[in-house]
Parts: sequence; C-alpha cells; structure tokens
Amino acid sequence: MKPALKWMPLVVAIALAASGCASDEGYYHDRDIDYTEAEMAPPLTLPESRNTSDYRNAMPVPAVNGTFSSASDGRFEPPRPQPMGGSSLRDFVEAREMGDDRWLLVSLEPATLWPQLEAFVERQGMRVSSSDPQRGMLETSRGTLRVRQGIGANASEVRCTQGGAVAENCLSSLHDYLKGQGQTASNSALASERRSNTEESGPSIQRDGEEWVLMLNATSTDRVWAELSHQLNEYFDQEGRQMLVEENPQSGEFLIDYMTMTERERGFVSIVFSPDVRQTPQRLRLSVEAASSGGTVVRATNASEKPFTEADARELLDELATLLR
Repeated sequence: MKPALKWMPLVVAIALAASGCASDEGYYHDRDIDYTEAEMAPPLTLPESRNTSDYRNAMPVPAVNGTFSSASDGRFEPPRPQPMGGSSLRDFVEAREMGDDRWLLVSLEPATLWPQLEAFVERQGMRVSSSDPQRGMLETSRGTLRVRQGIGANASEVRCTQGGAVAENCLSSLHDYLKGQGQTASNSALASERRSNTEESGPSIQRDGEEWVLMLNATSTDRVWAELSHQLNEYFDQEGRQMLVEENPQSGEFLIDYMTMTERERGFVSIVFSPDVRQTPQRLRLSVEAASSGGTVVRATNASEKPFTEADARELLDELATLLR
C-alpha cells in the first residue's frame, strides 16, 4: 500500500467523528434545553409517626421571584451561581460612621453575637443594670450596648452610647475585643453564614415593572445608604473601570462611572464603526429609596448618552448585592 493511502482510514474516521460532534444528533448532547422539559414531581411524603426533630431540609431550594420564560427557539440562559457575599470580602469586625453616628459591623447574626457581648461586658468589669436579648440591649454602668440585624443576612450592627451620645471608648474597646477573638470568631462567622445562606434576609435582585432593582429587607434607607457608601468608597476606586464620582446623603443618590460587560467585550468591528473607538465607562446614577412593599430598593439608571440595557443593569446590581451581603 502506498504511504499516502495508508492514512486514509484514519482521516475518514476523524472526519466522521468531527461531523458527529457538530450535528444536533452528535455524540455530545446539548443540555441547554433540558430545563425546558423538566416536570414538577410530587413531594416526598414521610410517615406522620416520624420524629420531626430528626428531619430537616438538607439542601433547601431558595424561592424564585418571577416566572420561568424561555426564548422563542426553546433555549434560555441557565442561571448563574450566586457570587461570594460581602461578608467574605470584609473583616470580621469593621467600624462604620454616618454624620455623628458611629457603630460596628460584625459578620455574625445578632443571636450568635449576643454571648460575645455579654463576655465583653464581664471582662471589662461593667455592672449590668438591664439585659434584654429580645431587644438586643445591654445597659451597663459605662454605657448601653445595642445590637440589631445588619443590612446583609450574616451581619449585626452594634452601637455603644452613653447619655444619648456615642461612647467612643466603649466602642473602641469592643472593636479590639471582637477583633482579638481570632479563629473562634471566624468559625462562628462561617457557621452563621452557612445558616444564613438558606434564608432570604439578604439582598436580592427582583423585577419592578420594566426594570431590575436590588431589594433589601432593611426598612431604614439611611442604613442602606451608609453601608452602600462605605462599600463604594472601598471598592469603586478604579479609574476607567469603576469609580465613585459623587454621593448625596440628602437625596440618597450616588453617581458612579462603571464599564459594563457589554462595553468591555465590544468586538473589533463594533469599535471601528463606533463614533467612540475607546472602551470607556459610563455615568450611572444609584438611588436608594423606600420600597412601597416595605424594605429598601436600590435602582440603577443611566446618566449618560451611552445605551444602558437591562442586562447591564442586572450586572451592576449583582455586583452591588455581592458587596452588601
């Protein structure tokens, strides 16, 4: 057999394999449309005689806001996993301030943090005159400690006041004490975060009419504005990519420059035939408002002449939700 011919069977086999992979009925099944064919199955029923304390949801499925819809061709974009929360980005305990107010943000649920506050009071030799875990209040001889749920699902806000004013020494000592808890505090924060992942108390992206918005259960818009201000000042500091330009606590608004994924992924042809060949961020406005249904809503609107699509708004709000978790 000629040398040129002995390779022909191999060439034919490769060609057939390649054509099979490329066809709709090929070797690799396209699973994009499997979701559209899913059917609801009846829930598992356990005997009434069971001990209910021995059973719980091992893998809770979070509720979905809105209804499922697919494109006209039967395809849709599979949902993306949730990004790491803001509690993974921040320290275990951080100082916060707004005007004359000062407080600590701690990456623990209030119920988990409460025993540590009691231990701090005892270590400092403070005399406790009143203790109310339900209200999150500890009245001592050197000030009143108050703890409440933070903006995110796995966060607490702690204040220390005396005579209606911020007790700076108390707050500073508590900051150092919690920071010095080290690995014990970190382990508690991790366990608390795992529990909070099954709850819906954190920020979520929802539809409000024709637009995407960021919803938070916190009823105080000032608290949400203060935390968002801190996060934007901390992370929106990249000129040409994402930058905090202006903030106004009176109106509850921010002006930011943000380069969307649409802009970052513009192709060569799009850039050449565009009036602006540069890849640049666009000016956007963030508004913190009270939601009509309760809680607080954050909206992102266009403040530039560039187009700002629903997908762009969803992308930005996803990033903000990550910072506030």
